[in-house]
Amino acid sequence: MIRMFVRHPVEDFASWKKAYDDFDSERPAFGVVGDAVYQSADDPNDVTAYHDFNTLEEAQAFASSEKLKQAMTAAGVSGPPTIWFVSEVS
Repeated sequence: MIRMFVRHPVEDFASWKKAYDDFDSERPAFGVVGDAVYQSADDPNDVTAYHDFNTLEEAQAFASSEKLKQAMTAAGVSGPPTIWFVSEVS
C-alpha cells in the first residue's frame, strides 16, 4: 500500500471541499482506494489530504495527472502543493 500526502493552501476551504467531493467519482479510475482530508489546527485554508493506492506507479500517475491539476486549479488551490509518497512499515 502506498499513501500519497498532499499539502497546499486554498482560497476558501468550503469551496475547495465541495470541489474535492465532486471529484470523488474520478478518483477510483486513478487507483485511489482510500482518502481523507485534514485542515491545519490554526489555519482552515491550509489543507492536507492523503490518497491510498496499491502501487507507487498509480500514485505517481495520479499526482501528475492533468485532470487532477485542472481540478485543483478550479477548486481554488492558491499555492504549489507539496506532495510525498510513503509505504507502511510492517
